Parts: sequence; C-alpha cells; structure tokens
Amino acid sequence: MLNFIEIFKKIQIPFFSSLSVYFDLGTSNTRIGIKDKGIVLREPTYLGYNTRIKEYIFFGKEAKTIIGKTPNFIHIIQPLVNGILSDFDAQVALIEYFTKKSVYPYFSQTRFLKPTLKAFSVIPSIATEIEQKAVEEALEKAGCSSVYLVEKPLAVTAGCGFDIFSHQPHFIVDLGGGLIELSIVSGGGIVIQKTLKTAGEHMNKLIANYSYLKHGIILGDKTCEDLKISLLHFEGEEKTIMVRGKSLETGLPKSVRMKTADIKEALLTSFNSITDSIKELIELSPPEIADEVFKNGITLTGGIASANGLDNFFSQELKIPVVIADHYIDATLNGLIAIDKNQDQFFKLFGYK
Repeated sequence: MLNFIEIFKKIQIPFFSSLSVYFDLGTSNTRIGIKDKGIVLREPTYLGYNTRIKEYIFFGKEAKTIIGKTPNFIHIIQPLVNGILSDFDAQVALIEYFTKKSVYPYFSQTRFLKPTLKAFSVIPSIATEIEQKAVEEALEKAGCSSVYLVEKPLAVTAGCGFDIFSHQPHFIVDLGGGLIELSIVSGGGIVIQKTLKTAGEHMNKLIANYSYLKHGIILGDKTCEDLKISLLHFEGEEKTIMVRGKSLETGLPKSVRMKTADIKEALLTSFNSITDSIKELIELSPPEIADEVFKNGITLTGGIASANGLDNFFSQELKIPVVIADHYIDATLNGLIAIDKNQDQFFKLFGYK
C-alpha cells in the first residue's frame, strides 16, 4: 500500500503532492513563504496565554501591541530566546495559528484531501542537536509531514543572491532581533562564524537603561523599539522625538526629548562590539579568505541594517567595503526558497532529491 502511495506522489496528483512551506522562525518576527507564491506572512513572534482557561488567545501583532497592558492572568510569551526555542508548546501553537492563517487558504482548490506540507526552516549556527530536534518536532507537531533544517548563515547567503557552493568566500553579517550572526560561507559550508547576543532586542534594553540613567524616566520595551527604529541613523540630519514614560522620582507620567545622538550614544557599545567581532573573525580566518574579504567586502542583512548610513559606519571603522543586501529583511526566507528551487543545491545539502 505504501509503495502505491509513493508512486502516486511521483506522478504529482494534487491529492498526494506536497506543498513546500518556508519558515523563518525569528526571535522577534516570524515569516512564512510558500513555493511559487512568495512570502505570505510577516508577524511578530509573540502570543498571549490565558492561565485561567489554559489557552493561547492572542497571536502575532495583536499579542505584541498589548505587552504591558494585560491583567495578571494573561501572559505574553516569546517562544524563542536569542534564536533558540525555549517554549515548545507556545511555538507549536504559534506555528499552527500562522499556518492556518497564511497557508491553509491555498488549499481551497483541494476540498477533500489536502497536500502534505514539506517544511524548510532555518536554525542558528550555534544550535545544539537537541535544539535542532526541538524545532523539527515543533514543525511536525504543527502539521508538517517532513522538515528540512538549514543553518541560517547558508540560507542568508543564498538569499543575498550568492552561490553558497562556490569557492568564493562571502562574509555575511546578519543583524537580527535575537542574534547577530557573523559568518564566512564558502564551498557549501561555514568556514568560520561568531554569534553575538547583543542584537535588536538587547539594544531595546540598552535604550531603556540609558533613558533611566540620563533622564530619570522608565520606558517600556515597545517605546524603546520605536525610538530605535525612528531615531537610529548614522547619516543625515539629527531627529528629535518627544517620548512619554514614568518618572523615576514621582512615578507619574513624564515627557522627555530623545535625539538621534542619544540613541547612538546608548547603542555605541553594541556597534563597537560588532566591529570588534568582524575584525576578530578576519584575524582568525585563513590568509586567502582574508584577502578575498578585503576585495569583495561584507554584506549586511537583518532588520537593523535599515539604519541609514550603517554600511558607511562599518566601512569607515574596518576600511573594508560594506554593502546592504537587496531585500535584506527577507534574505533568510528568500534563501530557503532559492535552495528549494535549485535541485543541485538541495541534493548537496540534504543528500537526496
């Protein structure tokens, strides 16, 4: 009977054919793509759990907007911490919800039998075997029949339009929300890599700490993130925003003016640590690779890469060409799509077609 089903799968009858779904399960944001459809979902990686009825009731954008505004019996959860799965049940619930919202509508053409889901997902290069298995099981429990895991630096490199199997080294700096991953990719693998936890969400905490110490004001995480997005830039005119928080002295609402210079001062240590890590990675790499990096430069991806002038900041500090990838925010998901489309790359990575 199993052989009969396998024969029908190869014939690609709609009832038995599989649908490739791509998951970028990020610490801050989750993105989902479908083969031949492109990216179908971009939502924050948050959900709200009601401890009274023991159910998850808020997901994605809605869950993020109510952070700090909920009663004690509703907990806002981030299932991933620094790119690593920390709450298995919450992650399964989030994947199921996002899949029903963005993938299931494409099943309307097959009312009786739905195609099986073939999932592609990225994992951080620092993930242990147990942590990788947890991601695989979460996707399977959420309804995926088969799961293929790709190391994030490989997916990001492919998403930047580079051939990950060429022997031309590519230095990629992925500036994400949970992790900053610096890696040199060549010959279908990671030659050398370094991971920092001083990423986007950590930067929000630095801004909150800076505001607390300098202005005596307590700011929420969402406010700090908005300040980072609005004010952080390394070129152009200085911006100013009036922000309101809770006074450290009185506990009452207090307003202060925050400038671009304030945000840069608060985050300077983070960007200096990235610069130092890039230098360290180049120093530790073989001489031939270091020479290629100086010739071809460094590519930035991830949400923080949107800061105007960040490429020039790194370039001046390192004396190396630095560019921002075209579709830098969606580079990870675009890389998974590219790997799945290229049968040769798929075979080299997973060993079968």
